Amino acid sequence: MGRVQPRYRVLGPGRAPHADGTEGPVRGARLAALFAALAAAGGRPVTAAVLADRVWAGDDTGPEDPAAALQALVARLRRALGTGTVVSVPGGYRLGAEREDVDLFRFERLAADGSAALAAGDAGRAAELLDEALGLW
Repeated sequence: MGRVQPRYRVLGPGRAPHADGTEGPVRGARLAALFAALAAAGGRPVTAAVLADRVWAGDDTGPEDPAAALQALVARLRRALGTGTVVSVPGGYRLGAEREDVDLFRFERLAADGSAALAAGDAGRAAELLDEALGLW
């Protein structure tokens, strides 16, 4: 059975499809932090303030103008991953993806479905689902 892999991976090193059609890591610490924060929201909007806090967490100085620095970082992520990757919303941004496009959320669903199948006495189906979930790690 051919399993469709999630487009965005945050379990382990962050990986995503790039604008040039290849798939690979999101390079650069701040760019990777922005990608992870957006992916962890599973397509839901994240405010600019929350994103800035996550991107510059632990950086005592941070940018002088966090909003402008975040806009520049979003532009870099769009160039790297494609224009539809990061969607502007009032007050922030969201990943242009469904929850199932992110490995974290697919893992959670598969693990829950596997547990439910096991509780229902379908050990074979449970093993399939849990094996698929494990494969995402």
